[in-house]
Amino acid sequence: MKKLDLYIIRKFLGTFFFSLILLLCIVVVFDISEKLGKFLENDVPTRAIVFDYYKNFIPYFANMFSSLFTFISVIFFTSKMAYSSEIIAILSSGISFRRFVVPYLVSATVIAVLSFLLSAFVIPGANTKRIEFEKQYMNKKYTNKEQHIHRQIAPGTYIYMSSYSVTSNVGYDFSIENFKGDTLVDKLTSSRISWDKDSSRWVIYNWKLRKIDGEKETYTTGSRLDTVMAFQPSEFSENPSKIKEQLSFPDLNRYIERMKLRGSSNIIDFQIEKYKIIANAFATFILTIIGVSIASRKIRGGMGFHLGLGLLISFSYILFMQVSTVFATNGNMNPLLAVWMPNILYALIAIFVYRTAPK
Repeated sequence: MKKLDLYIIRKFLGTFFFSLILLLCIVVVFDISEKLGKFLENDVPTRAIVFDYYKNFIPYFANMFSSLFTFISVIFFTSKMAYSSEIIAILSSGISFRRFVVPYLVSATVIAVLSFLLSAFVIPGANTKRIEFEKQYMNKKYTNKEQHIHRQIAPGTYIYMSSYSVTSNVGYDFSIENFKGDTLVDKLTSSRISWDKDSSRWVIYNWKLRKIDGEKETYTTGSRLDTVMAFQPSEFSENPSKIKEQLSFPDLNRYIERMKLRGSSNIIDFQIEKYKIIANAFATFILTIIGVSIASRKIRGGMGFHLGLGLLISFSYILFMQVSTVFATNGNMNPLLAVWMPNILYALIAIFVYRTAPK
């Protein structure tokens, strides 16, 4: 690599990490001022605040703002180079604009790889510790408000509950059906089902079992039945939005497959989370190309105009991402298309501004 490449990479990564650290310091200060009363009220140990909460809080927010600060960093230092006539000197020396962009893409690759590794492997473990801290000290307990719960717990086996109480681990109006192909083999219904912690079993109360063998049907009843079934209380007692934050990329794939088997209605949220891990890393390249193509040109208004335009584009990207994912969650849009649509649109913008950049 040439000196020019190292010069641009140092400026890019230096500006990016400095601005990101500055933002994180501001975010932490505001978060402490907001939660200080809760910390004092619940007698939270200082060690737990630092190492269980903020140590795991910082990677989450750093990755959340990485794309935004990649773009702002490129705009900021490239604009300074343009108004110092450095870019004019570089291009006049015979270096093509395509070659000039190479160190930007190298730096973007470093940030994209870090973003992917954080999202896929590091942040899920950190989120688990942060969420446990919130449960223990901040009294953030999840209440399941889901009604008429349907699940497929195994191929051909379906359960139903009208509601489930997280506090007592009790499900009401429970039923379980077993099918062989399209034919119902047996169906068990009961007034309620509860989890026994001591035996790690489900206890079914006031049950009725109907077995079908061709044209022959038999009925069995009982007041109590202790049994093992292929689902756990944690599946109903955890907030789905919190679960997806705690799953690594391989675990997310396995969880989605299990949810598909069970016919869960929340599967789209997990698919969006999976696709975002790759899409957000790829967005680093798109925003870098847009940033360098815009900021490398001298225009009236100076660096302030470049920064204002950069903020407008970056926030419009974030807004578009939120809108498209809402269409996937509440509409019929394919989750993969919803997550990648902002990247596709802004990739076209990147191609256009790159072609019109000063050569």
